[in-house]
Amino acid sequence: MPKIEIYTKTVCPYCTMAKRLLESKGASWEEINLSDHPEKTDEMVARAGGKMTVPEIFIDDKLIGGYDDLAELAQKGELDALLAS
Repeated sequence: MPKIEIYTKTVCPYCTMAKRLLESKGASWEEINLSDHPEKTDEMVARAGGKMTVPEIFIDDKLIGGYDDLAELAQKGELDALLAS
């Protein structure tokens, strides 16, 4: 399984949907909750190329983007390949 990291906030429906999608694929991830760890916000913004919204999802240190980007990969059948690597 690849290393998956998700930057989230406590009240974030898109974060919940992203985690549910990954869970449906049998994936596990490290969650960095910015509500609990606001000091990680600058880290996320730097890694995400200036994006400040959550979720920001990384697979093997590659920026996937937010929930819409993750869902698009799943719809195209490309997410399974990423998760199999």
